[in-house]
Amino acid sequence: MRKTAKVDDNEFLRSDGSNLAAFLYYLHEAHQESYGLIRRTVQRVAPFFDDFRLRPLKLKRDDIKLEWRHKESDQYFDASSLSDGTLRFIVLTTLFLQPKSYRPSAILVDEPELGLHPYAIGMLASLIRQASVETQVIVSTQSSLLLDHFQPEDVLVANRVEGGTDITRPDEKQLAGWLEEYSLGQLWEKNELGGRPVRG
Repeated sequence: MRKTAKVDDNEFLRSDGSNLAAFLYYLHEAHQESYGLIRRTVQRVAPFFDDFRLRPLKLKRDDIKLEWRHKESDQYFDASSLSDGTLRFIVLTTLFLQPKSYRPSAILVDEPELGLHPYAIGMLASLIRQASVETQVIVSTQSSLLLDHFQPEDVLVANRVEGGTDITRPDEKQLAGWLEEYSLGQLWEKNELGGRPVRG
């Protein structure tokens, strides 16, 4: 993501985000509505961010790199000046807000909350819920903050059982009383949902 990419590598967003600049450039040129939504969402989490600066490199017209402009300034920066969390949020925002026709039939993301500010985690949860209306989204997490933004019916809990993995859904009726006083994330921290490491 911090390196250059080929301008024409834009058919889909790669799973490692390595063609992020090329894909955003394509959205800017061909899907202004989606691009604008991505830009505004990033601005909500990174108030200093004005817009991406996307154009082929002057001396290598086949290459492009991720650059962005700072608000209230004509200065621009490349991806190396973004924190890991901000860059991760940009990639996830692009993944979940890209046009439906480019979205994969299923999205699997491992611990997307890593490096994100609590406010950004809330925004991420909204993006996940929005995308899941039309696309199957599977997210693995160990974040009680992220879990707090979902309902028991959205959650599957993985437990190690006799060398294998047992997947269960929390019992909403059993949790009803608990949820009057605690959030879902707090219940996970208290091991009321399972899915915690067992130490022998």
